[in-house]
Amino acid sequence: MAIGILTALHVLGVVIWIGGVAFVTMIVFPMILRMENSLEKVLFFQGVEHRFAKIAKAMVALVGITGIALLALTGEWRALFSMAGIGPTVMLIVWTFYVLILLFEARLFKFIFKGEAQHATNRVFYTLTVFHWFVMGISLLAVFIGVLAAHGGL
Repeated sequence: MAIGILTALHVLGVVIWIGGVAFVTMIVFPMILRMENSLEKVLFFQGVEHRFAKIAKAMVALVGITGIALLALTGEWRALFSMAGIGPTVMLIVWTFYVLILLFEARLFKFIFKGEAQHATNRVFYTLTVFHWFVMGISLLAVFIGVLAAHGGL
């Protein structure tokens, strides 16, 4: 019963978190890139990012807590970093990557949006878009490998 509830909470967290990343990547960034006014771009992005960051942090925490609990309850932690544990290993690596991004996000945005970036918003948002496509790609890859491994496909 506990494993089922933890798994359901884990999957819901992943759906909201990665779904949000996909929405920002495929919907929000193309909208920003089409905007003409640099200030409008920055304000729109900061508004979306400020709201989504809280949700993303909560979901990353939920996924981390439930993932650790599931690894402990199932004993899968022993298979980490081996071919037998490829699913949990890839998920753990991607989760750690996100934690690092979220921990250093404030510094990253201060760096990105100061100085020359004020005059090169098109370049900044293009770079952020490419980065988000990369992040979304590795996230979807982790989901794909995790599901495939859990259902005997690897």
